Amino acid sequence: MTAVERGRAPEIAVVLVTHDTRSEVLGALASLEAEPERPASVQLLVVDTGSSDGTAEAVREAAPEVGILRLVNTGFARAANAGIRATSAEVVVLANADVRFSPGALGRLAKTLSEDPQLAAVGPRVVFPDGAVQASARRALTLATLIGHGLLGRLAPRNRWTSRYHARDLDPTLGRDVEWLSGCAVALRRSAVVDVGGFDPGYFLYVEDVDLGERLRAAGWRLRYEPRAVVEHRVGASTSQARLRALRHHARSLHRYLAPRLHGPARLVRPLLPLALAGWVIVTAALERLTRHRSTTGERMR
Repeated sequence: MTAVERGRAPEIAVVLVTHDTRSEVLGALASLEAEPERPASVQLLVVDTGSSDGTAEAVREAAPEVGILRLVNTGFARAANAGIRATSAEVVVLANADVRFSPGALGRLAKTLSEDPQLAAVGPRVVFPDGAVQASARRALTLATLIGHGLLGRLAPRNRWTSRYHARDLDPTLGRDVEWLSGCAVALRRSAVVDVGGFDPGYFLYVEDVDLGERLRAAGWRLRYEPRAVVEHRVGASTSQARLRALRHHARSLHRYLAPRLHGPARLVRPLLPLALAGWVIVTAALERLTRHRSTTGERMR
């Protein structure tokens, strides 16, 4: 990746947030290095949130031109805010360490954002390693969606609440304005993010992107899905202990987002929300464990 010349403002900043994912962040940086249509100057920053696997040292050795910001692990939202503050470009591409940028993706995201001054964020088409499309450009999260998707999302993934939330009725090859974009990979307009105060640091993990999208739209900005920019999101398998911890963070974030937004008769649900979310964590963890067990058993029988 072209280094930023001394005294020259970068055209794009790329901020990669990582925690104990040394090989993944090195892979993400390698995919950026292979970008054939990269802008003339790109500022690269890895925000390492308290990794214990030697991530910072590995990045420093493999890519000495990449900046490294070392933090304690205070969550994705705080890490993203710190990374944005530590860079200077108006276009900031924020991504997880387990993302791989396809050729032309970085330039396309920056171009789409720069050409429309009303856009605050542009999200790429996100795919799994096998090419299947991930739901990264979604509709707003509502109580009805939460209940329907939470209860049936794993048992009956084609249910109407999950399908609507994931926008499965829309062609993933066509660009469109959306209500929120996944924070796994998104191009942000610095001035817009600063305008709304950045990510809410009260979210440790999950839902911070939903909240940011809502606040950006409330401030008059637009969000855009750009399918011509493609990134691969390598969602790695987690240990059962780490996955349970992630589900708990997800439940806390859902409560933070939904509780203050329950108005009118829906306020009666507010005292029951923590209990419902705790039940969702237990059921989801059990279903995921059962799925893994069946998959492992099937492999052994082959």
